[in-house]
Amino acid sequence: MKQKTVAAGDSLSTKKRVLITAGGTAEPIDQVRAITNHSTGRLGQEIAKAFLAQTTIEIDYITTRQALLPTANPRVRIHLIESTNDLKEMMEELLTSHTYQAVIHSMAVSDFTPAASLPQEELLQKLYQELTEKPEYLDSFTEFQHLFQELTTVQSTEKKISSASEHLLMVLKQNPKIIHLIKQLQPETRLVGFKLLVGVEKEELLDVARTNLKKNQADYVLANDLESINETQHIGYLVSEDGVVATGHTKQEIAALIVEAVTKGA
Repeated sequence: MKQKTVAAGDSLSTKKRVLITAGGTAEPIDQVRAITNHSTGRLGQEIAKAFLAQTTIEIDYITTRQALLPTANPRVRIHLIESTNDLKEMMEELLTSHTYQAVIHSMAVSDFTPAASLPQEELLQKLYQELTEKPEYLDSFTEFQHLFQELTTVQSTEKKISSASEHLLMVLKQNPKIIHLIKQLQPETRLVGFKLLVGVEKEELLDVARTNLKKNQADYVLANDLESINETQHIGYLVSEDGVVATGHTKQEIAALIVEAVTKGA
């Protein structure tokens, strides 16, 4: 009888697989510059550490070169990405290749990415020329809007945009919500999403977390406020459809709460 080879993390293995995203994406302006955020990946690092305390867990860890990494461990596979598009492709590849007990999506994903960039003078010259030749663009806001979009959707082909221009105009387009992919590709996985706001009341933060819970089909959302995060403190509320499951006051406490929640009864 022919034997079936089973890879680590597959259903016949004693190991259980978890996917963690951490750090922050960077959206390229040109081959030198990018728009990014301040996420260090420290919380993701702590979550990986907490999972590794359970010897039956293996981890796929998606992050960036700039973020902090988990301690080297044969049960952790690091997958490096840069942009939101890179993240999308990596998530699709992993979620269609492996079955995950849980997906912890802690990465700070950019909401927007550059669609076009050009010097202010260049845009004004093009706009002036078009309006001089076809003043009817001013007869309708819709037509004027189409003109503006046409002039600002030509992406620069320069490897490095010149710094000679005093003002550089950039048009950003919305990125797809990567978290929406997760339950589409693996409906049974336990999904933990994250919501960060700045300077809001606790009730507003929890309301937004509950909205995100439903919108993203998440099992849990970790809600936190940037103003409650510093070197020694990180207050986070783990929210499920039943309400606030638990509150953590440090990254280590939050990591432990998440691991307990997604492994409970598994």
